[in-house]
Amino acid sequence: MTALAAPASAAASTTPQKVCGSGYKTVNSAPLGSLGTVYLTYNSANGKNCVTTIRSNPGAVLDMSAWIYVPDNEQNSDDFGQYASYAGPTYVYGKGHCVTWGGNISNVYVQVNNSNCSALKESRVTFTR
Repeated sequence: MTALAAPASAAASTTPQKVCGSGYKTVNSAPLGSLGTVYLTYNSANGKNCVTTIRSNPGAVLDMSAWIYVPDNEQNSDDFGQYASYAGPTYVYGKGHCVTWGGNISNVYVQVNNSNCSALKESRVTFTR
């Protein structure tokens, strides 16, 4: 009898730190209704932000995304696809920069603008398609 490991995207009860890696701490999050949450993490050792979207109840694959954008230098990273548990990780160098980030699960989307910067006020938009 041969046992097969489940792909990483099918792992149940994952965390942003498991997806993004050691050293990443959650600095912000945005719920996607009851479907899951998009997490913004930061690693002070390398100055990078990571975004991942994690489902509350992994299961059959759904359209999912995780993305991040640095407006002042137009740096971006995204992951769009069909996943059973999570989308991402997506990374940008964010030290000293405001970031815009978000993601979706199925038809529920969230976008967080001007996040984690002192100069601008954060705004959030959640919508369904």
